[in-house]
Amino acid sequence: MPTVPPVFTGPAPASRNETLRQTAEKLETAFLSEMLKAAGLGKAREAFGGGVGEEQFASFLRDEQAKAMVKAGGIGLAENIVAALEKRTGYAE
Repeated sequence: MPTVPPVFTGPAPASRNETLRQTAEKLETAFLSEMLKAAGLGKAREAFGGGVGEEQFASFLRDEQAKAMVKAGGIGLAENIVAALEKRTGYAE
């Protein structure tokens, strides 16, 4: 009898806590990306700028810089989210 492959075939997270941490880091990355946007990072220069192309790809630069910031320790948002959710759910490893 043929077996049905699982729907999700990517690497499984190590634990529930790891999944929570990954999700919290994604949220912190999105937050930092928006803060970088509000700060004007990637805003086209008036003279000798990259034009429409620069404007289109500025979000990719902000996202990658936000990811690097989170990887380097971030601003502690992910840690606070994980701690609050662990406390709320009563789950901690």
